[in-house]
Amino acid sequence: MSANLNHIVLVDDNETTSFLNNRLLGRLAVADHVSTFSRADEAFEQLWGDADNGSRGPAPDLVFVDLKMPGISGFEFLELYNALPQPVQDKTVMAVLTTSMHGADTARVAKYPNVEYLTKPLTEEKMRKLLEKRFQ
Repeated sequence: MSANLNHIVLVDDNETTSFLNNRLLGRLAVADHVSTFSRADEAFEQLWGDADNGSRGPAPDLVFVDLKMPGISGFEFLELYNALPQPVQDKTVMAVLTTSMHGADTARVAKYPNVEYLTKPLTEEKMRKLLEKRFQ
C-alpha cells in the first residue's frame, strides 16, 4: 500500500478485535506506530486532552473508533472530536469501525461530514480504499 502514515489509533473495547486490527495494520506496514485504547475517554484525553496548550505529541493521522463501548460511546467520542478546533481536526482522519449496520447509527455518523463509516472486520481491501480516498 502506498500511504505510510506516522500514527494510527484503534479505539475498541474488544481485545480480540484490537489484536486482529493491530496485526493487520502491522502486516500491511501502513503506519510507523499503532496505538490501541479500550476506552474512548482515555483515548481522547491522551490524544487531545490538552489540545490548547500543545503539550501532546503530533496528532494521529487516522483514528478508528467503535460505536458501542462502555464509558463514553463512539458517538460521544465523535462529539468531543467535532468540538475540537478545525485545524486540529484537519490533521486526523476519523473512521468509525463498527458491527452496526443499523440505519439510525449510519445516519447519526453521517452528520459528521469528514467521518468515514466502515463495518467490521477491518480488511486489507477496506484499508486500501480508505487510504486511497483520504491519503492520496
